[in-house]
Amino acid sequence: MEKKLDQIDRALVRALQREARLSQRELADEVGLSQNACWRRLKALHESGLIEGHTVRLNPARLGLNLTVFVMIRTRHHSKEWLKTFRDEVASIPNVIDFYRIAGDYDYMLKVVAEDMNAFDRIYQRLIDKIDLDTVTSYMTMEAIADARDLPI
Repeated sequence: MEKKLDQIDRALVRALQREARLSQRELADEVGLSQNACWRRLKALHESGLIEGHTVRLNPARLGLNLTVFVMIRTRHHSKEWLKTFRDEVASIPNVIDFYRIAGDYDYMLKVVAEDMNAFDRIYQRLIDKIDLDTVTSYMTMEAIADARDLPI
C-alpha cells in the first residue's frame, strides 16, 4: 500500500537519503520537529515499509572493484522451476549487485561489479555453466556519471 507523504515526511526522507547518519536531534532540527515527534514519524515510516533499512554506500574502486558490467540475458525458458533455479543461482553470486526482470529484447538485466575483466570472466563462466541461457550480452561501463542517486521525493 502506497503511503502518502506530507511535507515533513518528505523532508525527513530527503534528509535521510542525503545522510543516514544524522542523529535524531539533528534530523528533528533540520525538519523543525521535536525529537519525540521526529521519532514517532520515523517509526511510522519504518512500519509502513517506506523506509526499508539504513545502508552505507561504499566506494567500489577503493575495494578494488574497478569494473562495472551490465549483463543482458535472454532465455528460452520461462517455467517456475527454471526461474527459481535462475534466481537462486544469480542471487548466490555476490558480485551481482542489482538484478531485474525486464521487458524488451532481453528478459533479465544484471549489474555486476568485479575487480577486472578476468574476474568478470569467472563470474560469466559460472553463470553460463550453471544455467541454460539463450543469449548473454555484456556492456562494460567506462564511467559512472550518476550512480546510486537518491529517489525523487
